[in-house]
Amino acid sequence: MARIPLQRIRNIGVIAHIDAGKTTVTERFLFYSGESHKLGEVHDGDAVMDWMSQEQARGITITAAATTLPWKGNHVNLIDTPGHVDFTIEVERSLRVLDGAVAIFCGVAGVQPQTETVWRQAEKYRVPTISFVNKLDRVGADFSKVIKMIKERLEIEPLPVQIPLGAEKEFRGVVDLAGMKALLWSEDDLGASPEVTDIPEAFLEEAAESRKAMIESLADMDEEILALYLEDEDLPPEKIALSIRRLTLARKITPVLCGSALRNKGIQPLLDAVVDFLPSPVDIPPVSGIDPETGKKVFRTAGAKQPFCALAFKIITDQDRRLTYFRVYSGTVRVGQTVLNPGRNIKEKVARIFRMHANKRERLSEAGPGEIVAATGLKNTSTGDTLSDPAHPLLLEEINFANPVIFVAVEPRTVSDSDRLHAALEKLSGEDPTFAVRTDEETGQTIISGMGELHLEVLLDRLTTDFRVQVRSGRPQVVYRETITGSHTHRAAFSRDIGGQLVKAEVELSLEPLPRGTEFSFAFSATASALPEEVREAIREGVTESLGAGMLAGYPLIDLRVIVTDVSSRLVEEYPLAFKIASARCFREATMSAGLILLEPIMSLEIITPEEFVGEIIGDINGRRGKITALNQQGVLRAIEATAPLSEMFGYSTALRSQSQGRATFSMQFHSYEAAPPGKGI
Repeated sequence: MARIPLQRIRNIGVIAHIDAGKTTVTERFLFYSGESHKLGEVHDGDAVMDWMSQEQARGITITAAATTLPWKGNHVNLIDTPGHVDFTIEVERSLRVLDGAVAIFCGVAGVQPQTETVWRQAEKYRVPTISFVNKLDRVGADFSKVIKMIKERLEIEPLPVQIPLGAEKEFRGVVDLAGMKALLWSEDDLGASPEVTDIPEAFLEEAAESRKAMIESLADMDEEILALYLEDEDLPPEKIALSIRRLTLARKITPVLCGSALRNKGIQPLLDAVVDFLPSPVDIPPVSGIDPETGKKVFRTAGAKQPFCALAFKIITDQDRRLTYFRVYSGTVRVGQTVLNPGRNIKEKVARIFRMHANKRERLSEAGPGEIVAATGLKNTSTGDTLSDPAHPLLLEEINFANPVIFVAVEPRTVSDSDRLHAALEKLSGEDPTFAVRTDEETGQTIISGMGELHLEVLLDRLTTDFRVQVRSGRPQVVYRETITGSHTHRAAFSRDIGGQLVKAEVELSLEPLPRGTEFSFAFSATASALPEEVREAIREGVTESLGAGMLAGYPLIDLRVIVTDVSSRLVEEYPLAFKIASARCFREATMSAGLILLEPIMSLEIITPEEFVGEIIGDINGRRGKITALNQQGVLRAIEATAPLSEMFGYSTALRSQSQGRATFSMQFHSYEAAPPGKGI
């Protein structure tokens, strides 16, 4: 198999708020590139990328699906990501291995809450983006309003490289500002062959002004364009494109294109922008990691002759086989090759390698740098693990995962279900790092945790449909936290007669509260820092292990600082365990005197609704102990921004549909922990 030149590879993700049109855009990518021979539609349940039965039933993307497609001699590895906040881990781990992203914006709603979340995730991994304003054929669509929202809310310079021809039902095509040509799409051929023509006279003035504004923006940031602009030269499209590419790779701008994916308008220029403006593997900095043997930082460039290095970012169970998705950063991996997982210090053999097309597989004999593939045989590799050449080990930075905020108890319906339940839950937790399973030691119940109601609903559905396990589940419960409200210094001791000698360890701890969201801080005073390392480690373990269950209601403790201020001992040098016991006892007793309170998770909401339902919706939010933070106009709709306790939001989607005759939508994501009212969670 001929190797694809690195300069012609693009690794991109499609990101956006739920229902902005990500999957519809991806389906058009596949159709116009020739990878798919029919237009799959989300609303018909036949989209190629939404292959799970749970996705087809709900009409939303749940899992990030990978595919590849050709475009004008380039090879595009594409991941279609979910837009629902419950599945934000799919966006996080996808962006960790991608080089660029296409952000989709609804032409009516503009920048929505989950758009901001996924944009921050792209910023975290320094992923260059291009933007596509979709649904310009809908009533209330406003291209200029969306541009303004991108600038204000996402804190990046949006650079329109197109303007729409018409709006709402009159939307016909776009104007390419670099080439000053109009692109029109016909309904007859499903938009496969856009007509390139002169700009209609009615749009000439607007196009000229927009082109001038685009060039002036480029001149402000690009010295080469500035020099040509000052010489009053008419900039050719090629010069403009190179400037846009430079500034996009530097993440100074996001080029903005527009269209209507459902009406098959604007997709081909968007694919052109993917290969013209987004980076190839050679355009990104060399990947860096730690040599596990020396602890030194090591860099690897994208090259086939470099030592093999890859990051596993997704695990799925498909047809009873475990598939590990990974991005190859350097070197080449072949079928039958043994690779090292340096984080776990184990070696594994790659049994088969596949190029994935959603849930379909194309077998490969090898995978080189820049490739995103899946493999079987990696039985002990998990999400975030590094794979490397055993002779040249390298440990890449892991992926950070959000903590679950909601949990529910499950139990098998029959004895035969009981036998299969544990194995099924183990596979699901291996696939999804934000899904956790534990057994309550006091009740013996199996507790599953997730990111929201829909997340747990989908997982419970998968137990039945994918693993053929019938379960009963209780009402979801909220994961509370505990913290302290005041400072307190406490001293506690452990003493015991061991072998005729009194072993005694005494520890003094100082506790003080920290601001919300700072989690936990631990330190030793100057005096305590002189203790032997094994003793300090024992004290640290005693405190950190005690954080897991507070004295108020048994929930984990957060947002506090612990300082070891003093220690004393007798014949304890050989018994560091005594220090661990003393510090754990001291911490528990100290928290009881430091004003323990319960914290509950608070969610941020945005509700988009017609004007006539605003009053009833606000009244309902207030009744749920919520707070309205903003009330904005979005065309003919109103946007209500609010915060509310998660414990009050169960069943809200049903309530909102009832209040708005099914016309309002909402999104919800974790905001912070705040003090719970008396009696809550206990």
